[in-house]
Order: sequence, then structure tokens, then C-alpha cells
Amino acid sequence: AEMVIQEKMNEKKAYAKKLMEVFNAADETGDGRISLDEFEIFLSEPKVQSYLSTLELDTHETKTLFSMLDDGDGEVTAEEFVRGAMRLKGVARSQDVVCVMHDVYAVRKIIEELRDHLLVPEGQLT
Repeated sequence: AEMVIQEKMNEKKAYAKKLMEVFNAADETGDGRISLDEFEIFLSEPKVQSYLSTLELDTHETKTLFSMLDDGDGEVTAEEFVRGAMRLKGVARSQDVVCVMHDVYAVRKIIEELRDHLLVPEGQLT
């Protein structure tokens, strides 16, 4: 069992190293961040698309992929890229899907509570 665990950890490290190589190739300015423009240009190359496909990353929806990697500041750092790409590798795990469904349910409940709180009964309008 320990050998299997060690093997999986080594595979994960090797995968992260490959992702860092991809990130560094995409970071044309060398500032440690990838803009959407850099990302789109980089992913427009067929060789890059093929390579990322071997890493089990879908590159067909460039803007969607970028937004899933980005923390909201409009740029993707090396850490965001590697961490996000590792989570996106392959088909979504059922655990991830359940987690997202749970979060969506919680947000929906909050929105409904806010709606109910903000709605004023018709008889009370002045």
C-alpha cells in the first residue's frame, strides 16, 4: 500500500512539474502571471492544444478555462494555474459534483431568504 501511495505522489509531482513548464511557456512577459490575451494566444497553437490534451485538460473553451483558473483578478499566477489544472484534470469527480451541488443549494437558500426579507407585502406599500 505504501508503494502505491508513493507512486501516486510521484505521479502528482511529475504532473505538477509539466504544468509549470506549460505555465512558463505561456507566460511570455515573464512576470509570473498570464493574462487572458496571453492565454488565448498560447492556446491557439495546435501543438499546445495537443499537449494539454495529453495532460487531460480541455482547451476548447479558452475563456471558461481561464476563468476557472483565475481567482478573479484577471490574471492567472503559476500557483493558480497548477492548482486549478490539477483539479480540472480529466472528468469531474463525483465528489466535486456533490460539493458544487451542496454549495449551489446553500446559495439558493440564502437568495430565497433575502428575497423573502426584501419583499414587502402589497398591503404595506405606501
